[in-house]
Amino acid sequence: MSEIGRIGLPRRVVHRVHFVHSPTEKIVSSFTHINEENQPGMVDVSAKAVTARSAHARATVILPEAVMRHLVDGEIKTKKGPVFQTAIIAGTMAAKKTGELIPLCHPIGLEDCKVHIAAPTHNEVIIDCHTAVSHKTGVEMEALTGACVAALTIYDMCKALSHGIVIRDVRLMEKRGGMSDYSE
Repeated sequence: MSEIGRIGLPRRVVHRVHFVHSPTEKIVSSFTHINEENQPGMVDVSAKAVTARSAHARATVILPEAVMRHLVDGEIKTKKGPVFQTAIIAGTMAAKKTGELIPLCHPIGLEDCKVHIAAPTHNEVIIDCHTAVSHKTGVEMEALTGACVAALTIYDMCKALSHGIVIRDVRLMEKRGGMSDYSE
């Protein structure tokens, strides 16, 4: 099997990767968190301009019937409290702490963070996290972290009903500001 197949990278990303075969070999890469000595480091944003930046991330949670039976009026109430309301608070708190959780992320004082949770189909819960700031670096990691932690909170609060909960499709839906925009 090829090097690419063994590591499981999607083909659209592979063209940007240079495999390092020895500690002295320099890496030629577009990875921004690897320096000339092949070592991890924060990206220097000191010369960048402050601009408006926003991001939208989404996570999907699949809930088994044992959990969905408890969904009433758009909320699941448990002994631990209202699941979706608690997940919204947890997602917001996590987004604000992303710089403490992800080692090379810059600490950012978010100016806006909104987490929305909906159950559009019988067993699917969609979590959307929107973040915004005026800063020298983007907020997509904050949006992704908020969506992930909201999903994990739903799992934690519902696991007494079933361990068959699946968190999937955590992804960036959109980012605006900085050097490039992205929209799925």
